Amino acid sequence: MDFNLSEEQLMLADTVQRFVEQEYEFEERKKLARTDRGYSELHWQTLSDIGLTGLLVPESFGGMGAGPQEALIVMEALGRGLVLEPLLSTAFVAVPLIARHGNKAQQQLLLPDIAQGRLRLAIASLEPEARFDLWQVATEARPQEGGRYLLQGRKTVVIQGDSAQQLIVSARTSGNSSDKDGITLFLVDAKAMGVTVKGFPNIDGHHSAEIFLNNVAVDGSAVLGEVGRGYEPLEWATDRGIAALCAEAVGTMAKLFDLTVEYLRTRKQFGQPIGRFQVLQHRATDMLVAVEQARSIALLAAARVDNPDPGSRRKAVSAAKSVVGRNGRFIGEQSIQLHGGMGMTDELAAGHYFKRLNCIDMTWGDSSHHQELYGDVM
Repeated sequence: MDFNLSEEQLMLADTVQRFVEQEYEFEERKKLARTDRGYSELHWQTLSDIGLTGLLVPESFGGMGAGPQEALIVMEALGRGLVLEPLLSTAFVAVPLIARHGNKAQQQLLLPDIAQGRLRLAIASLEPEARFDLWQVATEARPQEGGRYLLQGRKTVVIQGDSAQQLIVSARTSGNSSDKDGITLFLVDAKAMGVTVKGFPNIDGHHSAEIFLNNVAVDGSAVLGEVGRGYEPLEWATDRGIAALCAEAVGTMAKLFDLTVEYLRTRKQFGQPIGRFQVLQHRATDMLVAVEQARSIALLAAARVDNPDPGSRRKAVSAAKSVVGRNGRFIGEQSIQLHGGMGMTDELAAGHYFKRLNCIDMTWGDSSHHQELYGDVM
């Protein structure tokens, strides 16, 4: 596999990097995180204008038609700035799901608006009793006359759910709550009668939501994909999101490493920069090794996330999520310790980067969960 970036990929990386450097000053980011919305509509429009909302949207629907490698480039750059805008669920999970499994009417209705930044979606798949298992679905979709359904249930920790206008909801149309068969995906208006969205901020400033579905009526056109066959598309799309998260984590780790090295160069003790002490140089070296290890495994996940062999995809994605989770925690702990007491303060950026790495680890399965999934495949 050729890991050298093409001219177009280099231009994409440079564009996103300039956005982060020019628009995402750390103090302004902290103010944004404290607002009710949790992000900037102006920044969202800027991301749309440079093509990121439509990055994976096919060209026939007004997008760029890019793939997982371009998603990795973008998310790594956004991770360096702790960007808050709700791009992940819409651009890197919902778009591939709709583009591959949606019908023509759904694609024509949704994808152009997503590409233009006019529509945001969230994936409502996890439930209170399920932990990280996508197949543990107790939410019911009861068939009604005329091909309609009534949705009843609750979804928890829906990433960026409070900013979404449309939800992709997994619900059970047949089978038991732990069966992988019998799960159907539905497109649901977030403001439909019976839908209650309770948003909340995470510790890293990003937002999630609890979503309650109380006899929400949808018609047959809301079914995304095949009835009863929604688990495999949902797992594939979620793996796309995990690969993007791993790339974001690499950018976050790399920036945290840079901040730590800069602190070691400028903080003086005993009349000299503390970076001259050999034991601290060794710890910084260990951090750099962890960053590069995470970058390598994230590249592997991006390369294999579309592999038609589910086992090969599962191994690559779960290996990446597990390594990124462990390495992110290691880098965060080292950075906080090397910053000393200052590392624990809200005023310093290091703690905010560590919080984001912890939240990435817990999203769609922590490192231990993905170790188990990897072991199951092996």
